[in-house]
Amino acid sequence: MEETKLAFFKGKEIRKTLFQNEWWFSVVDVVAVLSESVDAGAYWRKLKQRLVEEGSEVVTFCHGLKLTASDGKKYETDCANTEGIFRIIQSIPSPKAEPFKRWLAKVGYERVQEIENPELATKRTRMLYKLKGYPDSWIEKRMRGIEVRETLTDEWQKHGVKEQKEFEILTAEIAQATFGVTLSQHKKIKGLKRENLRDHMNDVELIFSMLGEAATTEITKVENPAGFVANKKVAKRGGRVAGVARSQMEKETGKKVVSKDNFLPIIKGKKKLK
Repeated sequence: MEETKLAFFKGKEIRKTLFQNEWWFSVVDVVAVLSESVDAGAYWRKLKQRLVEEGSEVVTFCHGLKLTASDGKKYETDCANTEGIFRIIQSIPSPKAEPFKRWLAKVGYERVQEIENPELATKRTRMLYKLKGYPDSWIEKRMRGIEVRETLTDEWQKHGVKEQKEFEILTAEIAQATFGVTLSQHKKIKGLKRENLRDHMNDVELIFSMLGEAATTEITKVENPAGFVANKKVAKRGGRVAGVARSQMEKETGKKVVSKDNFLPIIKGKKKLK
């Protein structure tokens, strides 16, 4: 399964995705940083053509992986691992290349450390949330939610779910049954585009999200569904467990669980982060 995140190099966004147990970076994003071209996509297409004509193997090392674009949708994008990006950088005349190489080497080294000691990845994630201004109470729920999610995806893999698209569909089934809205509708309510929805959930939303995924995990363990279709049915049932609880809470409180507010509180008079 792929895990997609944003990385940053001197304030510039570099999309990356975890694929085959290593980070793969958006080539066009890297090109945009190093070339400062007004059209990084066109720059990369010309560079790719030149590399092919020169007989370079670097293009063959690129994979088309789905990354989230500025419109919030996922598109297949040329990506390369650390080695591939280094080779592409060598083909781009830029004074920014050397610090970028050092940055990539650091990212790669941290990934190796995390593989050897997964606790480091957890600590880094906690620190990132802390730096963004989230309180400890929220961070604990978010981290617990990540653990619940990982347990569920492990179960899905054991029961025949392999493709990234299948993971996305199953996740959407649980979410819709839990909250009564689709993932895209949930993000729209919060005014989000490419941002991570769970990073903008409030405490209650996180709790119900965990409940839906934890219920799906338990049903999966008991019934041992095989393949995508069978797991999809279980995902809906697991989500309904949380959905029933959500409906009852809304009835008792008179308030909708799905909130239009982003979670981060107003700090020093600034608007909530989008």
